[in-house]
Amino acid sequence: MSDSTPEQVLNDRVRDAYHAVTDEARAEKVAKQHGRGKMTARERVAALANGGFHEFGALAGPGPAQQGAAPLVAPGDGVVTGIGYIDGRPAAIAAFDFTVLGGSNGATGMAKLDRCAERALLDEIPLIMLMDGGGHRMQEALDSRLAAPGSQLLLRLADLSGHVPLVAAMMGPGFGAPANISACCDFVTIVRGMGTIGISSAPLVRAATGENLTNDEIGGADLQARRGVVDVVTADEQEALDSIRAFLSYLPPSAAGQPLINAGPHEPGDGAETIDTMIPASMRQAYDVVEVIEAIADVDSVFELGRTHAPNLVTTLVRVDGRPMGVVANQPRVHAGALDAHACEKAAHFIAVCDAFGLPILILIDLPGFLVGAGAEETNLVRRSARLGYELGAATVPRFVIVTRKAYGAAYIAMGGGRSAHADLSLAWPTAEICAIPIESAVDLAFRSQYESAPDPAQARTDLITLFKANVDPLLAADGFGIDDVVLPSATRPMLAEALTRVKRRPPRVPQKRRSISPI
Repeated sequence: MSDSTPEQVLNDRVRDAYHAVTDEARAEKVAKQHGRGKMTARERVAALANGGFHEFGALAGPGPAQQGAAPLVAPGDGVVTGIGYIDGRPAAIAAFDFTVLGGSNGATGMAKLDRCAERALLDEIPLIMLMDGGGHRMQEALDSRLAAPGSQLLLRLADLSGHVPLVAAMMGPGFGAPANISACCDFVTIVRGMGTIGISSAPLVRAATGENLTNDEIGGADLQARRGVVDVVTADEQEALDSIRAFLSYLPPSAAGQPLINAGPHEPGDGAETIDTMIPASMRQAYDVVEVIEAIADVDSVFELGRTHAPNLVTTLVRVDGRPMGVVANQPRVHAGALDAHACEKAAHFIAVCDAFGLPILILIDLPGFLVGAGAEETNLVRRSARLGYELGAATVPRFVIVTRKAYGAAYIAMGGGRSAHADLSLAWPTAEICAIPIESAVDLAFRSQYESAPDPAQARTDLITLFKANVDPLLAADGFGIDDVVLPSATRPMLAEALTRVKRRPPRVPQKRRSISPI
């Protein structure tokens, strides 16, 4: 006969229920996950939440079996949820568990995710989702009673968008619902060789279209990074979790908060001593704008997003004198920095994230204009280029615009050049060339008949180019007060550091307006 009291029996029953969902109680499942070279959901949470984790919903499950179906064994209904502390700051975390029915999304598990979203909204903290699973749970999906209500998760994410940081990590299969969820996020990371992301997995694609593709061919890490679906590709899970921690370190916990200022001292990054000679005077000579950004920013503070997507434009988070900010910069090494549809969308999304969370924006302009031709028009460049200007116009955070070299035509305006976007600081470097189109092209377009009829056409063309070049001078831009000043590159960092201490958000220009309508 047991000597346990009724109270002890009840307590032991609860302890046993909690133990049953732990990794220790599921050794065989855990071993299979480790055999795939992957952490378990609980191990991922522990590695991310370095300040502790307070779980809820651990005892939730799928409920009674459907008619004619075997009972489902689904600890936690396949998702670990709770509040974790990352570098001392709270976040709502949901980690999908591949060891439970392939991480598929059951009704109870999605209710737990909805609860995470609710806590993020009410507590004004980031929502982080660690994905490792395969969309709808088929054992529940084939039931109209369960399918008919749909899901309010996208509605939740719309409520959270721009209010708190939304983060997704693809650490395994990410087809169906996980893909839709990640598309609503501000930051998406994926583990190379492990994570995938897409609307439909290989078996469904094969059944629907007959295409015989692998999951990696449909939605592999590097492929989706080039498409702009994910922001950062990592070599392993720990690096993915570290990238989440790094991303959040630049942002406040919600749009109502203030970005954290790192304590000093703040040393300039590599290249600060040679920045004055970093930009070639020749418009035809390329350079790496990331090196320029590193020379302006604090050392080791450059966190680039979307590196392989639209590489003709760089979007990166940095710190200047400890203060976080976003940088949008043309990359002369690719298409001479020209803007195409992908670059415009990349910049527009990044500007929106910075504006939502109060990060000032630095724009470095060096571009020959928009990409031209039938191929460029096929990409709906007309509307996508307008989306860039739209987001910059809608932003209320401080904007600092610097013309480093080429700055031509409508693309200069779309990037906020001069007075176009009410920049709080509008500068040019000595190498700047601001005009409607490149001088050589303008001469060929407007004066061809004039120089071709001259006794020496080549010399006449050269003389015209020389004549117009005298009018294209950054000092003349300053003289007309189209910009605030022409400064040496080495003077830029201290000017930015000073401005960041005093420049504040501006109020909306049309406060009574309900909303704007994006070109896209």
